[in-house]
Amino acid sequence: MTLPMTVPAPGLPARVRIHEVGARDGLQNEKSTVPTEVKAEFIRRLAAAGLTTIEATSFVHPKWVPQLADAEQLFPLVSDLQGVELPVLVPNGRGLDRALALGARRIAVFASATESFAKANLNRTLDESLAVFEPVVRRAKDEGAHVRGYVSMCFGDPWEGAVPLPQVVRVCKALVAMGCDELSLGDTIGVATPGHVRALLSELNEAGVPTDVIGVHFHDTYGQALANTYAALQHGVTTVDASAGGLGGCPYAKSATGNLATEDLVWMLRGLGIDTGVDLGHLVATSDWMAGHLGRPSPSRTVRALSHKEQ
Repeated sequence: MTLPMTVPAPGLPARVRIHEVGARDGLQNEKSTVPTEVKAEFIRRLAAAGLTTIEATSFVHPKWVPQLADAEQLFPLVSDLQGVELPVLVPNGRGLDRALALGARRIAVFASATESFAKANLNRTLDESLAVFEPVVRRAKDEGAHVRGYVSMCFGDPWEGAVPLPQVVRVCKALVAMGCDELSLGDTIGVATPGHVRALLSELNEAGVPTDVIGVHFHDTYGQALANTYAALQHGVTTVDASAGGLGGCPYAKSATGNLATEDLVWMLRGLGIDTGVDLGHLVATSDWMAGHLGRPSPSRTVRALSHKEQ
């Protein structure tokens, strides 16, 4: 493929690591159960497309996220992938036990920047939820695991509205102090704009949280995900969460629409001359394949454009 034409822009990183969330965050909202074998094949196809960090599943209680009730069956089907990190989400110590027993060595915990979302998602206050995560993070680190801390509602909350920057910074600092190796700043309802992104990243740096531990996770509710990603790249962020085919939303925030599509991200990064290691054609074919299993077209503009050209 000769397009997009590569035209680098100054001040951007040479390489970006895509943290692929389609197999977990992307599928968790699906009403009809996706067979375990299809999920495993999805992950294998994503790996074959060149993605090296693929979030596999969540060890949450099945009644909360029925779509991911097969974590114990799924993880062994993909754990032999070479050169691929397979992070898994754990909500508490029991979830960590289940993940470690299967050999998972990249763990994620899911915190909130707001009281309202902590109550809706975790049924705890913000500080209570952080207190639950502390021993989980500590034990994961003791077991030699890499720990990612998700922070949801960093840019806005459907119940509380605007979220003060110091409030987000406080949660991020707490997670780093616990031992989290990496943070993912979540725009859960997709309301961020580029200036807001730059302001939060700057405030985190001023509070002692370095850019190299920060990833970004944007939803495209208002069509701002790529613009916000570009602002983060200008700041030096090199880890970007995305979901193959634009799958996903949030079960606890009804205004949250799909994640940033991995294909749309790769198209932009390719045009900027930023390396991702991802074969875009292979990735588009993978999202088309999954869209067939889900019975609807992919919302990714790049998937639609390239799939149309192939017909």
